[in-house]
Amino acid sequence: MKTLQDYTQEKMSALWKETGTIIAFSDKQFELERVKDVEYVGMGMGLIVPKINVKKLAEKTTLIHKQGVLEDIAENGKEKIILRELSNHEAYYTGEIDDAYETLNLYGFSKEDVYKMYRNKNHKF
Repeated sequence: MKTLQDYTQEKMSALWKETGTIIAFSDKQFELERVKDVEYVGMGMGLIVPKINVKKLAEKTTLIHKQGVLEDIAENGKEKIILRELSNHEAYYTGEIDDAYETLNLYGFSKEDVYKMYRNKNHKF
Protein backbone atom coordinates (compact mmCIF):
# COMPACT_ATOMS: atom_id res chain seq x y z
CA MET A 1 0.00 0.00 0.00
CA LYS A 2 1.21 3.48 -0.83
CA THR A 3 2.03 5.98 1.90
CA LEU A 4 1.49 9.74 1.88
CA GLN A 5 5.07 10.15 0.66
CA ASP A 6 4.25 8.07 -2.41
CA TYR A 7 1.48 10.52 -3.30
CA THR A 8 3.60 13.63 -2.74
CA GLN A 9 7.21 12.73 -3.60
CA GLU A 10 7.16 13.49 -7.32
CA LYS A 11 5.36 16.81 -6.84
CA MET A 12 7.66 17.79 -3.97
CA SER A 13 10.76 17.01 -6.06
CA ALA A 14 9.41 19.20 -8.85
CA LEU A 15 8.66 21.98 -6.35
CA TRP A 16 12.17 21.80 -4.91
CA LYS A 17 13.61 22.08 -8.40
CA GLU A 18 11.28 24.99 -9.23
CA THR A 19 12.21 26.89 -6.04
CA GLY A 20 15.92 26.05 -6.05
CA THR A 21 15.59 24.14 -2.79
CA ILE A 22 18.53 21.94 -1.85
CA ILE A 23 19.30 19.40 0.84
CA ALA A 24 22.66 19.70 2.55
CA PHE A 25 23.87 18.35 5.86
CA SER A 26 27.31 19.93 5.79
CA ASP A 27 28.96 23.12 4.63
CA LYS A 28 30.71 21.13 1.92
CA GLN A 29 27.42 19.79 0.54
CA PHE A 30 25.91 23.27 0.67
CA GLU A 31 28.84 24.80 -1.21
CA LEU A 32 28.56 22.16 -3.92
CA GLU A 33 24.84 22.72 -4.46
CA ARG A 34 24.33 26.44 -3.87
CA VAL A 35 23.97 29.09 -6.53
CA LYS A 36 26.40 31.97 -6.12
CA ASP A 37 25.00 35.29 -4.93
CA VAL A 38 21.72 33.72 -3.78
CA GLU A 39 20.71 34.22 -0.15
CA TYR A 40 19.47 30.95 1.43
CA VAL A 41 17.40 30.11 4.48
CA GLY A 42 17.72 26.88 6.44
CA MET A 43 14.30 25.28 6.94
CA GLY A 44 15.50 22.46 9.19
CA MET A 45 16.46 18.84 8.58
CA GLY A 46 18.95 19.84 5.86
CA LEU A 47 16.38 21.65 3.71
CA ILE A 48 17.76 24.94 2.39
CA VAL A 49 15.79 27.28 0.13
CA PRO A 50 16.55 30.60 -1.54
CA LYS A 51 15.12 33.34 0.68
CA ILE A 52 12.94 34.70 -2.13
CA ASN A 53 11.17 31.31 -2.42
CA VAL A 54 10.48 30.51 1.26
CA LYS A 55 6.82 31.57 1.13
CA LYS A 56 6.22 29.85 -2.20
CA LEU A 57 7.76 26.61 -0.91
CA ALA A 58 5.69 26.69 2.29
CA GLU A 59 2.40 27.43 0.53
CA LYS A 60 2.85 24.87 -2.24
CA THR A 61 4.08 22.22 0.19
CA THR A 62 0.85 22.61 2.16
CA LEU A 63 -1.21 22.22 -1.01
CA ILE A 64 0.73 19.17 -2.16
CA HIS A 65 0.26 17.46 1.21
CA LYS A 66 -3.48 18.26 1.27
CA GLN A 67 -3.87 16.83 -2.23
CA GLY A 68 -1.84 13.76 -1.27
CA VAL A 69 -4.07 13.14 1.74
CA LEU A 70 -7.18 13.34 -0.45
CA GLU A 71 -5.67 10.93 -2.99
CA ASP A 72 -4.65 8.51 -0.23
CA ILE A 73 -8.14 8.54 1.31
CA ALA A 74 -9.78 8.08 -2.11
CA GLU A 75 -7.54 5.15 -3.02
CA ASN A 76 -7.22 3.37 0.33
CA GLY A 77 -10.04 4.51 2.60
CA LYS A 78 -9.97 5.50 6.23
CA GLU A 79 -9.70 2.04 7.79
CA LYS A 80 -6.78 0.85 5.67
CA ILE A 81 -4.90 4.10 6.24
CA ILE A 82 -5.35 3.86 10.00
CA LEU A 83 -4.22 0.23 10.01
CA ARG A 84 -1.21 1.11 7.87
CA GLU A 85 -0.09 3.82 10.26
CA LEU A 86 -0.74 1.71 13.37
CA SER A 87 1.49 -0.93 11.80
CA ASN A 88 4.13 1.57 10.60
CA HIS A 89 4.37 3.02 14.10
CA GLU A 90 4.40 -0.46 15.69
CA ALA A 91 1.40 0.31 17.88
CA TYR A 92 0.62 -3.38 18.32
CA TYR A 93 4.11 -3.95 19.76
CA THR A 94 4.36 -0.84 21.91
CA GLY A 95 0.74 -0.62 23.01
CA GLU A 96 0.80 3.11 22.16
CA ILE A 97 -1.20 4.82 19.41
CA ASP A 98 0.13 8.36 19.89
CA ASP A 99 2.78 8.27 17.15
CA ALA A 100 0.29 6.86 14.63
CA TYR A 101 -2.27 9.44 15.68
CA GLU A 102 0.17 12.30 15.06
CA THR A 103 0.41 11.20 11.44
CA LEU A 104 -3.30 10.44 11.11
CA ASN A 105 -4.29 13.78 12.58
CA LEU A 106 -3.08 15.30 9.27
CA TYR A 107 -5.91 13.33 7.65
CA GLY A 108 -8.53 14.76 9.97
CA PHE A 109 -9.01 11.43 11.73
CA SER A 110 -9.78 11.65 15.43
CA LYS A 111 -7.91 9.89 18.20
CA GLU A 112 -11.11 7.94 18.83
CA ASP A 113 -11.08 6.72 15.19
CA VAL A 114 -7.54 5.48 15.65
CA TYR A 115 -8.25 3.87 19.01
CA LYS A 116 -11.32 2.04 17.64
CA MET A 117 -9.25 0.50 14.84
CA TYR A 118 -6.48 -0.37 17.28
CA ARG A 119 -8.93 -2.16 19.56
CA ASN A 120 -10.72 -3.98 16.70
CA LYS A 121 -9.31 -7.50 16.63
CA ASN A 122 -11.22 -8.47 13.45
CA HIS A 123 -9.40 -6.22 11.00
CA LYS A 124 -7.41 -7.68 8.13
CA PHE A 125 -3.96 -6.43 7.19
